[in-house]
Amino acid sequence: MLEALNVGSIDIAHTGETPPIFAQAAGAPLVYLAHEPPSPAGEAIVVRKESDIETVAALKGKKVALNKGSNVHYLLVKKLEEAGLQYEDIETAYLPPADARIAFEKGDVDAWVIWDPYLAAVEDAIDARILADGEGSVKNYEFYLASRSFAEQHPEAVNILLKELDKADQWAAEHQEELVEVLAREIGMDAAPVALASGRRGYGVQLVNDQVIAEQQAIADTFYDLQLIPEKIDLKDAVLSE
Repeated sequence: MLEALNVGSIDIAHTGETPPIFAQAAGAPLVYLAHEPPSPAGEAIVVRKESDIETVAALKGKKVALNKGSNVHYLLVKKLEEAGLQYEDIETAYLPPADARIAFEKGDVDAWVIWDPYLAAVEDAIDARILADGEGSVKNYEFYLASRSFAEQHPEAVNILLKELDKADQWAAEHQEELVEVLAREIGMDAAPVALASGRRGYGVQLVNDQVIAEQQAIADTFYDLQLIPEKIDLKDAVLSE
């Protein structure tokens, strides 16, 4: 999506935390416009119900599945740090969600770090147990972004769009049953996990501020340390000047 934004195929993009970091590191002239409220409970480290792993510290020496370079990659790093572990203390299996779920259910990995609605789906289907979610550690924002040229040339259109998106989010917050019905149909998932995921996400559209950019900067710095991006980036370069 951000590649489409970069080449001008679209004007506005909606993504999670990490895609714009990779895009900025690759030189894409994007800017952050706004974000939705934090949804830290919408991503978690899960283990199978019968697992004897009870704490994050107990992951030492265990095999953990995750999507490389995603928001949950950062979640895992933070949770390991809080538990007194190094990233090297675990064995990682970099798998996309569909493959990771198969490995998780078969017992080929000991834990899985994943986001909604995949998280809700595995909770619903096999009673996967949440070892730790993002509460108190990460924000799990979703962002609205634009190319710098579009944002600078069409500020009025951007403002109108963000206001309308906020109205749509407020409707979603106030009409959860209708929202779940629509989403379940669109993504081909049962209503129960969709309702679970929908109930723990934030709704609304807020302009980015210094705190949000600082939190994104922390993710970018971590990804540089993990050699996921080739050089350090300054998130302030992706913010419109007043």
